[in-house]
Amino acid sequence: MSLTFPNRSRSYDEAGKRIRFVGHDGMFQISFSVAADAMAKMQPAAAANEAGYLATFDTQSSAIRDVAAKAYDRTRKSMYVLTAADFG
Repeated sequence: MSLTFPNRSRSYDEAGKRIRFVGHDGMFQISFSVAADAMAKMQPAAAANEAGYLATFDTQSSAIRDVAAKAYDRTRKSMYVLTAADFG
């Protein structure tokens, strides 16, 4: 099977300063987080707070999911933290 993102929900993790979301590979749930440094790289003018990070995720969700899928294809782990380095 391949990774899909049928659930478009996301949440902010204040302690980790990242946005969390999930993908699915068949019946397996794969956890992803996008670190604040990646959000700042994608939209430097966005506010560096929960609302700003969520807004950035929403506008960049397609690119974020593409990077998540590529990371998953490489290693097939159950959890990933995507950072600015993952977004080239």
